[in-house]
Amino acid sequence: MYGVTTGIGLRSEHYQAILNTHPEISWLEVHVENYFGESGKSLDYLEQLSQKYLLSFHGVGLSLGSVNNLNFNHLAKLKQLMTCFSPIFVSEHLSWSAIDGWYLNDLLPLPYTEEALAVVVQHVNQTQDYLQRQILIENISSYLQFSHSTLSEAEFLAAVVQKTGCGILFDVNNLYVNCINHGWNAVEYLQSIPAAFVQEIHLAGFTENHFAGGSILIDTHNKPVAQAVWALYSDVIQSMGKKPTLIEWDKDLPALSVLLEEVAKAEDILATSGF
Repeated sequence: MYGVTTGIGLRSEHYQAILNTHPEISWLEVHVENYFGESGKSLDYLEQLSQKYLLSFHGVGLSLGSVNNLNFNHLAKLKQLMTCFSPIFVSEHLSWSAIDGWYLNDLLPLPYTEEALAVVVQHVNQTQDYLQRQILIENISSYLQFSHSTLSEAEFLAAVVQKTGCGILFDVNNLYVNCINHGWNAVEYLQSIPAAFVQEIHLAGFTENHFAGGSILIDTHNKPVAQAVWALYSDVIQSMGKKPTLIEWDKDLPALSVLLEEVAKAEDILATSGF
């Protein structure tokens, strides 16, 4: 799969360090909306980095689960950027974040119903038709569930894949967070996911927030990957085979060397997976 093994999420604080040190990673993933401008330092750096590394485009603003029509201005900017940089993957989230022109600063969960499935399928098909390529859909972390859902998240995601031919960006940290928050069974979840369609894996850190009577895990992306998530990642690789794996770190950014230490842990698991 493109010779891709492990990579890191590209953040502006690490632009120069990557150019200076040329770390031995095979790809960089960018939050694509940060590069929608027609010029600027970020695009200049991205052009330099694209000469040394493969790029993956990760979107957070398309809102595939919203009942409103897709934002084709957003898609046009994405397609223009794709033409310039030829990313190896293009991904979005199984979520919604906009309604009637108002955008919320979060990736919100969907009710897993046939009605919601029809909306997501339509929007994924429209996106793939417009971009003329397959996109990947990521499972999100969530902090509530809808009582009227008729499908599990894994069943819903598998149905989207079946009906659109899209791929899956499988976030292991998000699965772990949801298993703890909602009492899901990780083994049952993995059994429902079509492994052949998983093309990328994300790993990140979480924070445990305590409150009167309990606690909840928050997908904060500001810490090293937890040991329990590494263990689940190993199970995922044993179940699905080796997949291109990305370390995400979005807040309280450490030195680049810390991210590379996380990459090395993923490389060790991939190397000993038996595939």
